[in-house]
Amino acid sequence: MADRYNSANSRASAAGPVAPAGSMADIALRAQRVVSAWLKHQVATGLVGESVISPLSVGSAFLEMAAQLAANPAQLFEMQMGFWQNYITLWQRSTYRLMGGKCAPVVAEAVDDKRFQDSCWRDNEIFDFIRQSYLLSANFIQDVVGQVNGIDAKTVRKLTFLARQFTDAMSPSNFAFTNPQVLRKTVETGGENLIRGLSNLLRDLEAGKGRLLIKMADDSGFEIGRNIAMTPGTVIFRNDLMELIQYAPTTEKVRRHPLLIFPPWINKYYVLDLQPENSFVRWAVSQGHSVFVVSWVNPDESLAAKDFGDYMTDGVFAAFHAIEQATGERRVNAIGYCLGGTLLAATLGYMAATCDDRVATATFLTTLTDFADVGELGIFIDEDSIRSLEERMQYKGYMEPMEMMTTFNMLRANDLIWNFVVNNYLLGSDPFPFDLLYWTSDATRMPAAMHSFYLRNMYQKNLLSASNGISLAGVPIDLRNVSAPAYFLSCREDHIALWASTYWGAKYMGGQNRFVLAGSGHIAGVVNPPQSGKYNHFVNDYLPNTPEGWLEGAIEVSGSWWPDWQRWVAIKDADKEPVPARVPGDGALRSICAAPGLYVKVRAV
Repeated sequence: MADRYNSANSRASAAGPVAPAGSMADIALRAQRVVSAWLKHQVATGLVGESVISPLSVGSAFLEMAAQLAANPAQLFEMQMGFWQNYITLWQRSTYRLMGGKCAPVVAEAVDDKRFQDSCWRDNEIFDFIRQSYLLSANFIQDVVGQVNGIDAKTVRKLTFLARQFTDAMSPSNFAFTNPQVLRKTVETGGENLIRGLSNLLRDLEAGKGRLLIKMADDSGFEIGRNIAMTPGTVIFRNDLMELIQYAPTTEKVRRHPLLIFPPWINKYYVLDLQPENSFVRWAVSQGHSVFVVSWVNPDESLAAKDFGDYMTDGVFAAFHAIEQATGERRVNAIGYCLGGTLLAATLGYMAATCDDRVATATFLTTLTDFADVGELGIFIDEDSIRSLEERMQYKGYMEPMEMMTTFNMLRANDLIWNFVVNNYLLGSDPFPFDLLYWTSDATRMPAAMHSFYLRNMYQKNLLSASNGISLAGVPIDLRNVSAPAYFLSCREDHIALWASTYWGAKYMGGQNRFVLAGSGHIAGVVNPPQSGKYNHFVNDYLPNTPEGWLEGAIEVSGSWWPDWQRWVAIKDADKEPVPARVPGDGALRSICAAPGLYVKVRAV
C-alpha cells in the first residue's frame, strides 16, 4: 500500500502545487465573510451557542451518573477490567497479524454500520487495529452509561444518546489521517480534495449564516414544479395558513368522496409528489381519486400567534369548505401524515364532540396520537430544553428549521451528519442529486404558539391520548369518541414515530380500524410505489391488546402498502357510485394559479 501511495504522490507532485494561490485567497475571503456573518447573527439575536438540548439538562444528567459511579466503584472497576482485557487481546492479535499470522477480530461493528466499508479497514493491519480499538472504546463508553445503577430510565436514555453522539463524532472514519479512503484520495489528488472540502465547508457555513448547514443533496438538479412536485393541478383556495391544490384527473370517472391530504408542516407537502415514478399523489389520481392536498405556508414572525386550533380552523375546516364549494361533496376521505395526522386526529376528536361527520374515512401515516414513548426524541422534551426553545421562539416568533433538522439528524448521526462530513469536507466530493434528501433540506419554520402547544401538551404531557385532555377552539376532545373508520400505516424502522407507539391510536380510536406495518423508515416506508418492488409490509385483520401481539399474528406481504390501502378505501366507499371526473377550476372555486402554488416555493434556509 505504501508503494501505491508513493506512486500516486509522485504523480500529484508532478501535476503542480496542491493549492493555487488564487484558491487560498478565495477561501480566506470567504472565511472572513463567514466569521463576520456569524458575529452579526449572535449580536442581532443575543442567542449565543444555541442548542437543541439544554446545557443544564446535559450537565445534570452527567452529574447524576458521576454520583452513582462514585457510589459503586466496584461496578466501574469490573467494566474497566473487561475493557482492558479486550484491549490486551487486541494488541496481541494485531501484533500476530503484523508478523504475518491470521486471527479472528476481537470486535466487529454492526451489520448496518457503513463507516468501515472500505476493504483497507480490514486488509491493512494498522487500520484494522484503529477500527477495532475505536469500537472497543465506543462499546465501553456505551456500557458504562447504559449499565449504571440507580438512575431512572429517562436519564439513562438521555445519557446513552449523548454518549453515542460523542462516540460517533470520534470515529476514526471522520478524520483525514485515520481514514484510509481519505488518505488515498489525498495522495491521488495531491491534496486537492482537502482544498475542495474546505471550500465546501465555507459554502455550508455561509448558507447557515455562520452555523453549519450541511448540504445533503445537489439542489442544482431540482426545481419545484419543473422536475419535482410536478403532478398537474391547480391552487383553488388560499388563506394566510395554506393553499389548497386540486389535481387534474386522469380517469373518466372518480370516486364520489374526494381525497384530502394533510401533510406535516415541519416539511413541505411534495414528499408525496416528488417525481412521477414515486409520487403518491399521481398514483392516487390514477386510481380514480379526486385528490386535494394542503400546502402549508412557510410562516414568518407575522404568524407567531397561530396556534394548534388555528391549524384546525384555517387549515382542516377551511379545506373542507373549499372542497364542498369546488365539488359539491360535503364528505371526504382524509389522509394525515405525521404531524398532519396528529392534527387530523385532534380535529376528529373535535368533530366527534360537535356531531360533525364530514370525514368518511381517515388514514394516518406514521402518526403519533399517544406520546407516552417517543423514543430518543424524548430527550429533547424536558422542561429545561422546552423553556430554552420557547425563549428563542419568543424572540423570533417561530422555530428555526435548522433546529428541527438538527434534532432529526442527530437521531441517525452517522448516516445524516458524519457521512456527509466525510464526503463533502474530507473527500471534497459534491453530494448527489437525490430527490428525498433535497426535500429533507427544504425545511420550514413553525409558529411559536403552535409549536409550544404541541411540545407541551402532546410530547411532554401526553394529553391528546387522555379523555378531554386538550381543548381546541374551546371544545374538550376525546379520541375514543371518534367513529370514522381509520387506516393506520406505520413503519418498522421509524425513529421519529415509533411504530409500537402509533399502534395505540388504532386501538383506542372508536371506529372500525386497520393497522398496517410497512418496512423501512419514516419516509422511505411511506413513499414506496408498487413498481419499486421495495419494502414488504405486514397485515393483521385483528387488533390485539399490544403491538407485540399484533406483530406476532401478522402476515408479511410482498411489496408496497399502497394497493392494500386502495382496497380498504374501495371497500369503505363500496356503496357510493363513481361520478364524472372533476376538473380543477370548473366548480365554484376558480383557479388561482397552477400547482404547486406559491407557498411551497418559499425557502427558509
